[in-house]
Amino acid sequence: MSYSIIAALLWMVVTNLRGMFPSKDHHWKFAYVMIGIGVPILLWVFYENGPWIALVLLLGAMWVMRWPVIYLGRWLRKQAGR
Repeated sequence: MSYSIIAALLWMVVTNLRGMFPSKDHHWKFAYVMIGIGVPILLWVFYENGPWIALVLLLGAMWVMRWPVIYLGRWLRKQAGR
């Protein structure tokens, strides 16, 4: 297993563990930080392992951080309706 996949799986574990604890801002600050860390890791996975593995990990990351994805979808739908 490559270091990039290990980093991506570690990112998912840390994100899941942090999501189990309560937060006053509903984890949004943490989500911004983890997205900022996760994008370069995903690009690293893409570079080392190809697009299919990166796509699988992207879907996993979207499952872990589903609320930012849901809000992005709502915002895009609202922008398209204008």
